[in-house]
Amino acid sequence: MEKSNNSPFEGWGLGKLERPLVIAGPCSAESEEQVVETATQLKTLGIEVFRAGIWKPRTRPNQFEGVGISGLEWMKRVQKEVGMKVSTEVGNVKHVYDSLRHGVDIIWIGARTSADPFAMQEIADALRGVDIPVLVKNPVNPDLNLWIGAIERIAAAGIRRVGAIHRGFSTYDTTRYRNIPQWQVPIELKQKMPEIPMICDPSHMGGKRELIQELSQKALDLNYDGLMIESHFYPAIAKSDSEQQITPSELGTILNNLIIRDPSNDNPLLMLTLEELRHKIDVCDEKLIKILNDRMTIAEIIGSYKKENKITILQSARWKEVVEKIVEKGKKYKLSEEMINTIFKAIHQESINRQTTIMNKS
Repeated sequence: MEKSNNSPFEGWGLGKLERPLVIAGPCSAESEEQVVETATQLKTLGIEVFRAGIWKPRTRPNQFEGVGISGLEWMKRVQKEVGMKVSTEVGNVKHVYDSLRHGVDIIWIGARTSADPFAMQEIADALRGVDIPVLVKNPVNPDLNLWIGAIERIAAAGIRRVGAIHRGFSTYDTTRYRNIPQWQVPIELKQKMPEIPMICDPSHMGGKRELIQELSQKALDLNYDGLMIESHFYPAIAKSDSEQQITPSELGTILNNLIIRDPSNDNPLLMLTLEELRHKIDVCDEKLIKILNDRMTIAEIIGSYKKENKITILQSARWKEVVEKIVEKGKKYKLSEEMINTIFKAIHQESINRQTTIMNKS
């Protein structure tokens, strides 16, 4: 992996300004030996920032919830003896104060916390007057405004170095990912807040070590600024998320195989070709919009018939049949089942909304 010198992390105290910034370390700090040994191996890869969870927010009680403050002492050893910056997650005001008192270099705010404006405001107030980089993970659900609001609260507290972490979004559906990427959400965030560095967390997104390479490459292809990857010197004994952690050696292989693409190009012939292709996409989009409008018009007519004949709007058996047929048709054109399901769920919901309006007209 050849790094680019174009980096938005200037002023973050991270030494060489290269893209992508890689933050790596175990899901959780479990022992002093584990923390120091993992950091030592990661340092040989040229990684500058070490991550480890000190407090682990667990969905249910009686699970490993982190070692607490003692882990921060181990992190100080990483700073002094290994020569790495250290980072950890904070979920409340006490975590903030403990992290600052122990000299943590970078803090991040997790998905559960970023979804709670009250918690975000309390953390922002605790950080007021402090000069430390803060990364904000996307909320559990794909709510762009909630993510933006969380970042704005931190920035409003006077924090100059703020970044975003995309770790995917929870879903009830069964997919190949632990948290589905929904790349369009971080892309829109980047459009609205272009000055904010964007970091991808492929470990939590995929939930499986075999997906890390693919997701990391996808993030870099979308011009992300960094990666946060969980790495443990012996993942098999990890107390949390062992299936998504990789050894430092495996991480080195992944990083060496990543391709860093230039976000821009000055070749006029290439740019002209891209413009022509983009114009063709615009034409396709125009056709799609018209077809969707035609489909909704038909759905409204069906809604009127249902109202006249006192038939319920939702016809589950019919919808199941439609989805199954369209997925099979999509396969013929190499369209992924995930994309087909996402698009047609949205179409189905819009049809229901329109038919509901018709049903409720007096």
